[in-house]
Amino acid sequence: MAIRPLAVAAFVSVAVACQPPNPSDTPGGAGGREYDVIIAGGKIVDGTGNPWFYGDLAIDGDRIARITPPGLLAKAAAARRIDATGKVVAPGFIDIQAQSVYAFTLGDGRVISSVTQGITTAILGEGGTPAPANDRTFAAAAGYEGPLKSAMESFRGPRGFNAWLEAMAKHGISQNVGSFLGAATPRIYAKGEAQGEAAAAELDTIRTVVKNAMEDGAFGIASALIYPPASYASTEELIEQAKAAAPYGGIYITHMRSEADQFLEAIDEALRIGKEGGVPVEIYHLKASGTRNWGKMPLAIAKIDSARAAGLDVTADMYLYTAGGTALAACAPPWAAADGKLLDNLRNPETRARIKAEMMSGSGDSENLCMLGGPGMVQVVGFTRPELVKYEGLRVDSIAKLERKDWGDTVFDLVLAENGALGAIFHMMTEANLPLQIRQPWIKWGTDADGMNPDSTAGLLAHPRAYGNYPRLLGRYVREQRVIPLEEAIRKGTSAVARRLMITDRGILSPGAYADVIVFDPNTVIDRATFEQPHQLSVGIEQVFVNGTAVVTDGRHTNATPGRVVRGPGWTGRNR
Repeated sequence: MAIRPLAVAAFVSVAVACQPPNPSDTPGGAGGREYDVIIAGGKIVDGTGNPWFYGDLAIDGDRIARITPPGLLAKAAAARRIDATGKVVAPGFIDIQAQSVYAFTLGDGRVISSVTQGITTAILGEGGTPAPANDRTFAAAAGYEGPLKSAMESFRGPRGFNAWLEAMAKHGISQNVGSFLGAATPRIYAKGEAQGEAAAAELDTIRTVVKNAMEDGAFGIASALIYPPASYASTEELIEQAKAAAPYGGIYITHMRSEADQFLEAIDEALRIGKEGGVPVEIYHLKASGTRNWGKMPLAIAKIDSARAAGLDVTADMYLYTAGGTALAACAPPWAAADGKLLDNLRNPETRARIKAEMMSGSGDSENLCMLGGPGMVQVVGFTRPELVKYEGLRVDSIAKLERKDWGDTVFDLVLAENGALGAIFHMMTEANLPLQIRQPWIKWGTDADGMNPDSTAGLLAHPRAYGNYPRLLGRYVREQRVIPLEEAIRKGTSAVARRLMITDRGILSPGAYADVIVFDPNTVIDRATFEQPHQLSVGIEQVFVNGTAVVTDGRHTNATPGRVVRGPGWTGRNR
């Protein structure tokens, strides 16, 4: 079936009103046509930014079959009919920064916390990916859980990235999934976790890895430049990766080298990579971190606007919270993790003293997360050792007092005790900047979170964005604060992402498009997760369909796993 390109999506809501009625769909028609689902009488927000309109929507198989004026499908037969009176019918959200690698590959592919936000497509890849794999990526996979590391055996070879994508679909997932190639992966593939410039032969390997992944359907290159070994890559090396992705329509998307003291300089680096690499640029989770940097946000926006005015294709995305989340070990300077030896270095008294001095003084040129807000703004999460679980969710300064140590030794002792696998929530940003960012026409949304099952978290804390990012947008910033109109909020989470990634058959409500559809109550939708109690499902997202299959009905997950792989424009598999 031919799919309408997004370029004409703006005309859809006008055109459907002019569609000639199907006699079997209208009152008095001959017997009625059978649809799988009819969603009747809702306010349709089609994802293009057009004003809402009342209408009926029919789903047949995995596609949207018809969108008509309200009541036109009243006599049509359907296996299921949903009364959407007073509700909004919209495309499912496309999360441009999802993190559900383990859940989709081996874990609970239902990703309940994510699906119940109305997210129907998850885009992975920030920093690193488990594919393609070789001996060097295996050696660097200590941070992955054991079963995932074992699964990587099937991701070897030139088509390893494709093998990973297909493995996720076969595993059974409730969302569609696609991925960027994590920029650290080709570097590790060629050079391991060593510091230093990539040699000429290593650069050749890096380019080949990028080329193969782009042919397998990667959307581009995704860097995370505060984390080793990704932080060891020079600007020039990243330009070479971008050049390798460019012939396949790739994007350079980046967690920049700094979101704090070198925030503006990091934007300059990203713009240079895009310009010299010949690719569009997307900035992950745009933010100004640390009190002293909050005032830089208007300057950052002006810099992006200026670049766009000069003809450089650069946009950004964000989540709707004032805290970030990553590993507690990220407080250490990047050099300390060279060759995968962070834990060994923390056990060595002399090296540990050097690491501690740099971390606690704020010296060095790396992003010092523990110092941006101070230890009192670092909330530690993810404890597994029984004697440490009592500290779950406490701040570093409070734990240090209880341990009767200085905060630097406390951080390192906790990292060692949990074998490096300990998380932290860094409270670094200001609420005052969020409305300014939300209003930018080039902003999109992403969670930067794993999808979780709230019934199997064993009491562990997490970032509330895993449960509430999109309902928070709709409830807090659309309904309560009126920062942005509903239609624009939905556009930035649906067709804007689809257009950025060149996904032409999702992100809009249009006849022929895939039936990724949500129904929500605009009067009640809201997030319930907090930093102290994050494992609380949002409310108000009542129905979620992925490829025409209900994955959420009346607010509850159905256990269906109809998710499929989505791929970038360079995918050559259709020709193989």
